[in-house]
Amino acid sequence: MIRLTLIVLLLFSGSADALAGAEPPAPATAEQVRTAIQRGIDFLVQDQNPDGSWGGPQDSITTWSGSTWPNPESHRAWKVGTTGLCCAALYQTATADVALEAADRGVRYLIENADVRRPNEWDTMNNWAYIYGLQGLAAAFDHSRNGVSKLRPGITDAIPKYLADLARFQSLHGGWGYLEFGQPRTRRPQWGTSFMTGAAIVALDRVQQQGFDIDQAMFDRAVRAVERCRLPNGAYAYSIVPIPSVRLERINEIKGSLSRIEVCQAALLSGGKDVPVEQLETGLGHFFREHRFLDMAVLKPVPHESYYQNSGYFYLFGHYYAALVIDRLSAEAQAEFWPKLQHEILKMQQKDGSMWDYDMHRYDRPYGAAFGIMTLHHSLAAWPTDITAAR
Repeated sequence: MIRLTLIVLLLFSGSADALAGAEPPAPATAEQVRTAIQRGIDFLVQDQNPDGSWGGPQDSITTWSGSTWPNPESHRAWKVGTTGLCCAALYQTATADVALEAADRGVRYLIENADVRRPNEWDTMNNWAYIYGLQGLAAAFDHSRNGVSKLRPGITDAIPKYLADLARFQSLHGGWGYLEFGQPRTRRPQWGTSFMTGAAIVALDRVQQQGFDIDQAMFDRAVRAVERCRLPNGAYAYSIVPIPSVRLERINEIKGSLSRIEVCQAALLSGGKDVPVEQLETGLGHFFREHRFLDMAVLKPVPHESYYQNSGYFYLFGHYYAALVIDRLSAEAQAEFWPKLQHEILKMQQKDGSMWDYDMHRYDRPYGAAFGIMTLHHSLAAWPTDITAAR
């Protein structure tokens, strides 16, 4: 009941300024951003499960969620994906031993659970585990902390397993999806989305930067798939299809594509594409100008029920990838966009330090905190001398 009450309060108060079109408050200070990051770190340390993971199948308030996702392997996929995100966030932002030790425990969980399977013929949530499991392992491998050295043999063995599974589930058109809508449902899935494929490209690039061999043909197919999703209006189509269509639907209009624009443009940059600066800045301009459509989707319990078929779980996801795009801009452009991004993240932080955009059992607050504190950490580039952890 407490959780439901909090959702109602957030729906009617948390984004009120944005919905009313009010001017945002004064830009955040470096101290406010650092404090928010530390509160998020503290939450992740306290929220970790005894086995080193984050998240779990408990506590969802939405009846449809519990009845739609009863498969234990779906939950293991989400737990591995959430744990990978939390590990990446802690290695990127934390300096205290207690937080880095929590990240080490999380990595052990990722190593021990490197065999996530496809839940069933319809459900391909296992792809989230491979994508963010890889990102967490890459962050650990890259960290200078002495304690990580003991984990390196396990990381070195686990990363190829995650890579092999990701390759097995790449669709013929080059992308990855989280469900399988087509008929017949085949061993190699037929459906993929631009945003999941974009997240995979970013994770694969991180792994490659650590010196691991990736399937270059797989990587290149994925980059081409995202390229094909770009529509004439500047949005990115939700689904990857063999023959792109210019027919626009609500979800494929700019207002329904806000977060997809950011992850896809970040992916193209990670894929080595020369994306024009004007395209990056135009996408960010859409993101902040139409931001109210992301605000209105926050905490709505049914996916795609909000305007332009936005879902709450795109909120913190999209802001994280927006940060990766802003990183690539000039100092002048960054000075414009970092304060806006900080404002939209800081307003999401809860009293316990978590960040929460969608009700999803016990995965929502840790994945939200992970995305949020990584986003804020990137934004410390607004004050270059304040970045103290490895990026």
